[in-house]
Amino acid sequence: MASTIADGASNLHPRRPVGKSRKKFGLGRTVSWILLGLFIFLTLFPFYWMIRTALSTTTALSAAGNVGSLLPADFTWGAIERVLGLATAEEARAQGGSGASMSFTLALRNSLIVASVTTLSQVTFSAMSAYAFARLRWPGRNAVFFALITAMMIPGVFTMLPNFILMRNLGLMNTFLGIMLPNLFMTPFSVFFMRQFFIGLPREVEEAAMIDGAGHWRRFIQVIVPMSSAPVVTLGLLTFINSWNDYMWPLLVARDASVQTLTVALGVFRGQTPQTGPDWAGLMAAALIAALPIVILYLLFGKRIINSVGFSGIK
Repeated sequence: MASTIADGASNLHPRRPVGKSRKKFGLGRTVSWILLGLFIFLTLFPFYWMIRTALSTTTALSAAGNVGSLLPADFTWGAIERVLGLATAEEARAQGGSGASMSFTLALRNSLIVASVTTLSQVTFSAMSAYAFARLRWPGRNAVFFALITAMMIPGVFTMLPNFILMRNLGLMNTFLGIMLPNLFMTPFSVFFMRQFFIGLPREVEEAAMIDGAGHWRRFIQVIVPMSSAPVVTLGLLTFINSWNDYMWPLLVARDASVQTLTVALGVFRGQTPQTGPDWAGLMAAALIAALPIVILYLLFGKRIINSVGFSGIK
């Protein structure tokens, strides 16, 4: 009898299927979506404008009817061709360029060398340092780590002049080593990033390896590093992007075109302007090609970067 009454009550008030509930699309959610859409538009519009300018001619960009146009002015691939060295000086001048050549391939090679070597070295030494701070017990560990974290609050521009004098005294001007050396081994952020992840790893696996007779190096290489593939890749991507986009330090150290990175070469190309004005189409074409590797990296690994940063506790 009681079960019959319970069944009848359940029929009068059927349960809502799990997962079928809808959230009310109220005023707050509407405003949030509008603000999100506005933020996305403000973020992507400069990139679109760069593409639009790169596909235009410099002469047509200055015309009155094309100043505010959202479409390319006199559509052409000429700016990209002259940045890649595929256009002659006469063709460049006809499209409003300066006719000056840019060693884009050489600058691209230099940026790849600097960014790749810096990333590999910095991730390796930062991971080892983070392991020492997170797992090893040694006198003064907390004091040294506090001093390292304090260094994160010092702006990089304050250390630029002492580093410049050091590179000059060591005779490393106009060399790849002079460009890479200040960030070659480790940075406070990299050590802090990896330490936060190492602290969260379970100690049971490492203790099992210790029972099997594994030393610190073996535990680090065979246990810790394989378990930390996600943050290691994330730190590598962040380091590569920062090294790729660095401009001020390579500008100070690398005066010779044979070692100039892509960002410095773009600045030199910006200075080679014709009498009519800057070659905005060529400059935007070069900036677009230089930004493509970073955009591709973000598209492929953006979610992993966000997840790893969130897991490490960095705000």
